[in-house]
Order: sequence, then structure tokens, then C-alpha cells
Amino acid sequence: MLKIHWFLPTGGDSRDVSPSDDGSPVRPPTIDYLSQIARACDQLGFDAVLTPCGTGCEDSWITTAMLVPQTRRLRFLVAFRPGLLSPTLAAQMASTYQRLSGGRVIVNLVTGAEPRELARFGDYADKDARYARTGEFIEVMRGAWGAEPFDHEGPNYRVEAATTREQPTPQPEIYFGGASEAAEVVAAAGADVYLAWGEPPEMVAERVDRMRKLAADNGRTVRFGIRFHTIARPTSEEAWAEAGRLQAGMSPEAIAAARADFETTQSEGQRRMAELNGARSNVTAGDLSDPRSLEIYPNVWSGIGLVRGGAGTALVGSFTEVADRIAEYAALGFEEFILSGYPHLEEAWWVGEGLLPELRRRGLVEELPANAAAPVFHFR
Repeated sequence: MLKIHWFLPTGGDSRDVSPSDDGSPVRPPTIDYLSQIARACDQLGFDAVLTPCGTGCEDSWITTAMLVPQTRRLRFLVAFRPGLLSPTLAAQMASTYQRLSGGRVIVNLVTGAEPRELARFGDYADKDARYARTGEFIEVMRGAWGAEPFDHEGPNYRVEAATTREQPTPQPEIYFGGASEAAEVVAAAGADVYLAWGEPPEMVAERVDRMRKLAADNGRTVRFGIRFHTIARPTSEEAWAEAGRLQAGMSPEAIAAARADFETTQSEGQRRMAELNGARSNVTAGDLSDPRSLEIYPNVWSGIGLVRGGAGTALVGSFTEVADRIAEYAALGFEEFILSGYPHLEEAWWVGEGLLPELRRRGLVEELPANAAAPVFHFR
């Protein structure tokens, strides 16, 4: 069965991808608003919510811990940078979280690729050194979760008798992404789930094949997850109209500023995202009147990436069409889908009331848990 996750906008939310001063208001990430999203996801049957990290967001550990009492079964995929705290401390934090939440934490290690962001935390290691440190971090964190005290001495960490008060049960799964060779080496050796940003099937299929071989070389297997935004509606026309509205709200200034940032990125994944739009003549000419001009594969729209860093593609279409695309990516090996949409509260309901029932009808997603309330509206 597939796992469908959602995104928690701890940096704020809006009806636009790139809100301006005279555009739609930004919804601040208050605990009241984030609780609305979390409770909706809990009710609709999403498995977990991804919570980002960085100085543009509220702290992922503290925010999600405050949402645990607001929900019943929803899990929290907590993103954090492994180079900024001790792996034993991270093991203790995750172990405590797992026990006190009743097994509802997943960890997403984010090595980081943007020097300006990393410098704010005092992290000046180069890219290869950061990934090598992440691999060692995973080794020590897993060791601290073990049945016996763990000793380790390596290039980045030296610990003696690392442990936690109790072994976490189950042990939190480790999600990790990255498109560079260094990231793939780390994922193959230590991740439970390897994450990719949404690209056309032929691009991600090659990565899945390569990662399977790398993991096998380490005597392991990994699962695969993929990150997409979504615009899912009862009809294709309604969905593309919404994509057009979002695209119309992207100013030339915002697009130019984002493009300048992307040109200096150290992130291989971000470079690949930018290239999805970079060669399209209508983008370079500044003609963005038709959102389908950025449909890089059936129902895969790259318009989000014009102004947003990170995941920049969306699945756009009717509930049936988006379900078709999810089934296609699932056939490539992706078992987990981290989705999002603008604004995240309303779009969670569109997906939860329209798309998830279609996926359940096809036998791709489990039926609603017994402790989740049934959606209040059904599309016909």
C-alpha cells in the first residue's frame, strides 16, 4: 500500500506561491492554524506531515511536539540538519518523541546545500564534508538506539557508551534525499526511505535503478518517496484554471530573483528543478499566459519552480488523472508521496475528499482508519 503524506507550512501559508505586498495575505504559522492543518490530515487519512527546517521556518521539533496532543494517529516527519547537533542528542530527542507520542515520529535528515543558510548556523564545511558527516551521524544515531552502549571514533564524531534512556520502539525511520552522488552514497548506506523531488518518470526511474544497486552493494534495500505539490479538482479544467491563477500571481521580479538564486545553488536537486523550466522558450520570453506551456509531462506542471526553491513541480488534473500519475510513479517503485498545495489547509481537503478516495477505490491506499472521522463531503 502507498503512504500519502502532507506538508506543514511552518514558514507561513498563502493562496499564492509567491505572495506580494499587494497580493493575498500570508497566514502566519500560528499553532492554531497549523493545528487546523494537522487535524484535517488526521481526519482525512494522511499518514504523516513533513515539517521543514531552516531559518525561514519555525523549529520542527518544538512545533510538531505541540501538535501531537491535537491529533490522534497522524505521524510527524521532522526535518533537521544533522551537522548542528550531536547524533546522540538527536537519538535521545527522537527516542523521547517516539515514546511520548506513541510511535508517531519519523526523522528527515537534511544535509543542506545553500552556503548562506548554513553560514547562519556557523556551518562552513564544504559539500563533500557535509555529506560524509551526515553518513557518520546516521551511524552514531542508530548506534545510540541500539540495545548496548555504542562506542565510535571517526573523522567527525567520537562517542563513548552512547545510548538513550530506553530503546525507541519502533525505531524511528530515517528519510533522506539528495540528487548528488555524495547524497546517494549516504542514502544507500543508512536511509530507510530515499526521497526525490518530482521529475518526469524517465528522470526519476534512472535514479531509482541506481539507488537500488547502490543499496544492494551495501547489503541493504531502501524504499522510495517522491515530493510533489498538487492541484486536484473534480475536472481537469478546474485544476488547470487554478494552476493558471497561481501562475498569474508570479511577478517577473519574483521569477528573476528566484532564477538568480538557482544559478548559484550547490544543490544538484535544485539545479535539476531549475532546468525543467530553463530550456522552455516561453519562460525565457516572459510569456506565462498559459500554464499548460509548463506541463513537462502529462499532469506534471513545473510552474511552482518558477519562484519556489526546493520541490517545484505539481500534479495537476482531475482526481482521476492525478491518481493515474500516482499509479504510474508507484509502478516505478515509489511507495510514499509527500504532497502539498496552496493554501495547505484547503488543498488538503481537496486531496483528502477527492484524490484519496480514488486511490482507495483502486486499492493503492488503505481504507480510512477506524479512529478517523469520515469526510463530510463526497464528489460525484
